Amino acid sequence: MPEHGGNLRDAARLYGRGDWLDLSAGLNPHWYPVPGLPGNAWHRLPEPDTELVAAACRYYRAPRMLAVAGTQAAIQALPRLRAPSRIAVSSPSYAEHAHHWSLHGHTARLVPYEELAAAVDASDVVVVCNPNNPTGATVPRAELMRWADALAARGGWLVVDEAFADTDETHSVADHAGRPGLIVLRSVGKFFGLAGVRLGFVAAHADLLHALDEELGPWQVSGPAQLIGKAALLDDAWHAETRARLRAEGERLDTLLAAHGIASRGTSLFRWWPEDAPEAFHDHMARRGIWVRLFRAGPRGIRLGLPPDEAAWTRLAGALAQWKETR
Repeated sequence: MPEHGGNLRDAARLYGRGDWLDLSAGLNPHWYPVPGLPGNAWHRLPEPDTELVAAACRYYRAPRMLAVAGTQAAIQALPRLRAPSRIAVSSPSYAEHAHHWSLHGHTARLVPYEELAAAVDASDVVVVCNPNNPTGATVPRAELMRWADALAARGGWLVVDEAFADTDETHSVADHAGRPGLIVLRSVGKFFGLAGVRLGFVAAHADLLHALDEELGPWQVSGPAQLIGKAALLDDAWHAETRARLRAEGERLDTLLAAHGIASRGTSLFRWWPEDAPEAFHDHMARRGIWVRLFRAGPRGIRLGLPPDEAAWTRLAGALAQWKETR
C-alpha cells in the first residue's frame, strides 16, 4: 500500500510523543462546522440522495456527478472498467493512481509533468492531478481539453484529479465532464477539511457513471456523510470566507518558509519544496512533535500543510529556525 500523510499512529510509534502537530495531510485545518444530524441518519440504509448530487453539480459546475466514498473508491474502481490499456500517470502525484492502474493487466508508466503532452499520443489513458499533489503544479485548462479530445477520439480517457482545486478553479474542467472520455474527481476532504467523512464525487459521461456505480455497488456513501456533504456544498458564505482565509494563510506559510531559506510552491492548502536532506528534515521536525510529509523519491522533498492556530504557527517557526541553524 502506498505511503500517505495523516498517519499519526506511525508518528507515535516511531517517536513516542502524544503532542503532535499534524501538518502532513494538506487538509484545511478550519474544517466545516458539521450540523447536527437526525437519529435516523444512523439507522436507515443510505439511499442515494438526489439533492446531494444536485448540490455537488452546482458547487463543482459539473453537468452530472456520482457520489462515492471518497475519491479513493473511484481511483481503485476505474482501472477495473477498462480492458488492458496503456496508462500514463503524471509524476510526481498522488501515489494511489499509479498503484491501481498498474493492476488489472494495464501497462502504467510515470511521466513527468513537462512530458505529459508528448505522452498523450502513445497512451490510452492519461491521469493527471491538477493542481498536483504534492508540488502544486498545474496544467492549463485549454491544454487539458486538447488532451481530452485526442484521447476520446480513439476511445481513451483523460482522468483529472482535482482534489485540491477548490481554492482556485482557474483550470478546472469539471464543467466539460459530461462528454465521453473525460473523468474528473473531486474531494470533500481537502477544502472542507472533512477527510473523515469519506465523501467525494466523480464527474463524467452518463454511461461511465452508470458503469462505475454498478462496479461500486449499493450504499456507497453513508447517510451521515450525505447530510454533512449537502450542508457543506450549499454554504456559499462559508466557501467565500474560507477561500479568502486559506489564501492569506497559504501566503503566510510561504513567507515563513522563505524567511528560513526555503523556496516553496504549492496551493493555498500546502507548500512543497525539493529538499536535499528530506529524511533529516522530517526527523528534525518529528523530534519536535511536528509531523510533515516526507517524499523519498521522484523528486525528493517535503510537503507541509497549514498550522491550525497561533500556537502552532509559533511552534513551526521555532522548529524552522532550529533547522536553519543546523544547515
